[in-house]
Amino acid sequence: MPRDKSQINNNVEISNSKTEEVNDLNTSKIVNPKSEILNHKVSALSMSSIRAKKELEAQLKPQEKLHDELPIEPFTETQMLEQWIKYANRLGDKGYKILESLLLLNDPKLDGTTIIHELPNESSKIDFEGEKHDLLGYLRGKLHNHNVTIDIIINEKIELKKAFTVQEKYERLKGLNPALELLRKTFDLDL
Repeated sequence: MPRDKSQINNNVEISNSKTEEVNDLNTSKIVNPKSEILNHKVSALSMSSIRAKKELEAQLKPQEKLHDELPIEPFTETQMLEQWIKYANRLGDKGYKILESLLLLNDPKLDGTTIIHELPNESSKIDFEGEKHDLLGYLRGKLHNHNVTIDIIINEKIELKKAFTVQEKYERLKGLNPALELLRKTFDLDL
């Protein structure tokens, strides 16, 4: 079936306009901010080069989350203790036995989002402070709460009293159990 020249010309015009659109889409550049800044020729010591460098650094710098955007989920003392013990065991497995023993010395208490840990002396506190940052990062991640803090209390009153004489031993036991005096009197026992 013969076609009209006008119909053929229309088809050619339509196909030409479509290829132009396709060519426009194919030739569009994807703008890379780094290459856009670097393509400008500027003097190394000019104000524009310093500005360009700062813009580049700002664009390449990873976006830090604001403190308001970090997770703050509630947690219980049991959950905190579980993660505390896991971290201590992990330190022990790595060979940090002193730090493991400092963490497992006693159970920390929870006051809101503040963990209160009691240590026996200043040197223990210094050792603990070295690991505190990593411990906080671990707990904040596992508990999904970035408001967690750790307070260290030094309790030097923890001392072991040794009883050497019979009378000292009896007085110590009587302090633990006052009924011991009644038992001694009932059976008329001597010290």
